[in-house]
Amino acid sequence: MWRFIRKRVLDTGDAEDVLQDVFYELIAAYRMMKPAEQVTAWLYRVARNRITDLFRRRKAVSLNEPVGEDASLEDLLPSPDAGPEALYARSVLLEALDEAIDELPANQREVFLAHEVEGLSFKEIAEATGVSVNTLLSRKRYAVLALRERLQEIDESLGK
Repeated sequence: MWRFIRKRVLDTGDAEDVLQDVFYELIAAYRMMKPAEQVTAWLYRVARNRITDLFRRRKAVSLNEPVGEDASLEDLLPSPDAGPEALYARSVLLEALDEAIDELPANQREVFLAHEVEGLSFKEIAEATGVSVNTLLSRKRYAVLALRERLQEIDESLGK
């Protein structure tokens, strides 16, 4: 469970908070006599939801800014207020986004998560990694473009 969370959440403190929330949910469900048949799957689902909540709370403005194109990533996601079908489509897209982030090359994924999730500036990332700011900007741009493309493909397949 720790590796699953840590792979997606770079900050150790945030990862520990997510893990604590997951186990709190497990204890609360146990106390309320709501046994889960597949506890492991349930725990991973709770962890994924808590990580998504963390991302939403910390979403940086730069994720919503276009990177040389018309639409932002947020524009590609259906509104959660648009009804059950849109809510389902949004959840599918968010899960696909999580998978797409996992599939990014390591250097792009690290920059994307550090900037978007951790909220680190490119200067801070450059100091920590020894990579130039321009290189980091380029990696982030390629990551965002790849994620947008992946979300558009899935969005189009949901619309058919």
